[in-house]
Amino acid sequence: MNTSFTDNYDRAFLLDTMMGPNAMRLAEEMANFLSITPGMRILDLGCGTGISSILFAQKYDVTVFAADLWVSPSENAKRFADLGLDAKIFPFLVDATKEIPFAHEYFDMIISVDSYQYFGGNENMLPKLLPYVKKGGCIAIAVPGFIQDYPEGQLPKEVQPFWTPEWYFYSSRWWHELWEKESGIEITLLREMDSCKQAWEDWLQSPNPYAKSDMAMMDAGAGKYFNIIQMIGRKR
Repeated sequence: MNTSFTDNYDRAFLLDTMMGPNAMRLAEEMANFLSITPGMRILDLGCGTGISSILFAQKYDVTVFAADLWVSPSENAKRFADLGLDAKIFPFLVDATKEIPFAHEYFDMIISVDSYQYFGGNENMLPKLLPYVKKGGCIAIAVPGFIQDYPEGQLPKEVQPFWTPEWYFYSSRWWHELWEKESGIEITLLREMDSCKQAWEDWLQSPNPYAKSDMAMMDAGAGKYFNIIQMIGRKR
């Protein structure tokens, strides 16, 4: 049985660079549902430490613009150079809620792995991003969420001790209804990702202190209410 690109990757490197459920694993599954060809330009928005960008650059031979607000481009530039990817991945400091420093119709696709929920859960972000994608290009996101809608104050008991609104967890239905409001995009895929459980298990093995604090939540059984939602929209 063939193992995945992620399973064959330097395990220590991934554990040291994760900022949440394994973004390389999620990016690899996401890519299976995208039409990617060598030479494409992809904006990885909210790339964190860039492990999703690395996946796209190394496995698919595309040029990636790795944009993040929390991780400095200098830190990411060194990481990419150390891997020999400095001619394939270009790091940027970008706050998606403010000015986006790229040309219109420049990207074949915009992808966002475990980050869009922090800035995109509103009616303004999708129309803001669409001008930067070529006609017929796509925007693809993978976001953590809940397996169903839970009315305010009615979260499962396993989740309640750990819940904070800063999670920005929503259901598949919630995301679909949000994107449906934008006439400039056609939703072509909405699904729960198969690698959710494994991506979380990878994360819990990371030395990151946030991973250590998440262990108690997952040990309490909160994870059975979690999913990771993949959604793809094509620009009309």
